[in-house]
Amino acid sequence: MRKLLRWLIVVPLAVLLVLLAVANRAPVTLSLDPFSREAPAFAVTVPLFVALLLAVVLGVVIGGVAAGIGRMRWRYRARRAERAAEKLSAENEAFFRSVPAREREAETPSREIALRQ
Repeated sequence: MRKLLRWLIVVPLAVLLVLLAVANRAPVTLSLDPFSREAPAFAVTVPLFVALLLAVVLGVVIGGVAAGIGRMRWRYRARRAERAAEKLSAENEAFFRSVPAREREAETPSREIALRQ
């Protein structure tokens, strides 16, 4: 099923990319100098489809970095909560190991109720 879905997405996308490349072969000049149009300090002449594909790739990379930065806070909180849960679980087990067996048998129902909550 995944292979079929991949073919249904990849093949049309590849055809569209080839059509884009064939239809937009004209060279364009990309410049980073906003003050001098005739003699820019830095300019690159590439086919239009290359410029478009680079813009799309750059957008995807910037979006991925922004999303990753946004998730960092949640990852940090999850790791901190996991460490706290492990610490509390270890303390709980240590406490119940230290309680004598007689007292533990008397408190078993309350421990089970506490653990269910």
